[in-house]
Amino acid sequence: MHPGNDPPPHPAVPIRQSCPVPDANKSSPHDAPRVHPHAGTLKRLEKSSGSLAAQAIARMDETLPWYRAMPPENRSWIGLVAQAGIAAFTEWFRHPDAPQAISTDVFGTAPRELTRAITLRQTVEMVRTTIEVMESAIDEVAAPGDESVLREALLVYAREIAFATAQVYAQAAEARGAWDARLESLVVNAVLSGEADEGAVSRAAALGWNAPDNVCVVLGTAPDGDSELTVEAIRRAARHAKLQVLTGVLGDRLVVIAGGSSDPLQVAKSLIGPYAAGPVVAGPIVPDLLAATRSAQAAAAGLKACSAWQDAPRPVLADDLLPERAIAGDPSAREQLVEEIYRPLEEAGSALLETLSVYLEQASSLEGAARMLFVHPNTVRYRLRRVTDVTGWSPSDVRSAFTLRIALILGRLVDGDPPA
Repeated sequence: MHPGNDPPPHPAVPIRQSCPVPDANKSSPHDAPRVHPHAGTLKRLEKSSGSLAAQAIARMDETLPWYRAMPPENRSWIGLVAQAGIAAFTEWFRHPDAPQAISTDVFGTAPRELTRAITLRQTVEMVRTTIEVMESAIDEVAAPGDESVLREALLVYAREIAFATAQVYAQAAEARGAWDARLESLVVNAVLSGEADEGAVSRAAALGWNAPDNVCVVLGTAPDGDSELTVEAIRRAARHAKLQVLTGVLGDRLVVIAGGSSDPLQVAKSLIGPYAAGPVVAGPIVPDLLAATRSAQAAAAGLKACSAWQDAPRPVLADDLLPERAIAGDPSAREQLVEEIYRPLEEAGSALLETLSVYLEQASSLEGAARMLFVHPNTVRYRLRRVTDVTGWSPSDVRSAFTLRIALILGRLVDGDPPA
């Protein structure tokens, strides 16, 4: 072909320089593992952690008498806690900026029961001993020049472990407190409802109730506000009075089962502070917790009947409210009045019953009773003293005379005596 007939050549297209595609299989210099700034110290710390734990255990055995006296199982758990503490410090030193759950790392190796086997003070001594062993080994464990760094890290870690220890015991105390409160509420409710049995006694023993000989129940109105604060105030008052108590707020009532005193009125006076305004009634003394239902029922009946005695003292004994309780329909009060007042007078002779009845009918007049009985006033006076000796209630006292009158009425109703 003629050169002139040849097609014109293609214009020259410049070739663009392409960027190299990175190879996924090749690592970037930025991806290289970062070397720990104190790698030498870290390596030494890892190697010596076992010996440090052994030294800590040996130091505890040497300096802590309570540790030597513990069962082998608990000592082994404490050894695991010490090892976990040193291992956790090593990991913390490796990543000082990472958040560490120290309480889980250290105390999670031991069962929850260990917090009951050793006290908070003993745990602090255990932690202090372990930290002292680690501190004494700093010069040996730290690489040259890292002594101050390791010492500072150990101080910070000791602070964190102290907070973790407090947290563990605080959580255990809260859990136990909540459980104890439920357990105590069950015992108090069982006594108040008349369902106290050996199970309630066992639960009370778990709460520290040492089965005192004399027990009574005190009832009153619970104050407004946090019931836990009220219960704690009762416990403080009981400790001051050297009483054992089981207490709880049931509805609007503050119930206290108290043991350790044979004087129920003095018990009520010692514990009256946390009660709200209104009547406070102390039930009679009973021998033990199983019999406390009787004291609780008497106190409850007395609290209900208090409105009938406007001038009742505060606190007041349930037995001082026997006439009001009897009128309100309390069968135990009626029975008590008959058995403790009417029957003894009946057994002492008809003269006492007749004299007391006439004396009360004559508006407590010695001369009027003497005229009705055709005896000398001194004879009436002597017989009334005998009534006081037999019953414990004095006919010359207005309140006692009211109680005696109700007892006579109930006794006659029981016997069905026709009117004279």
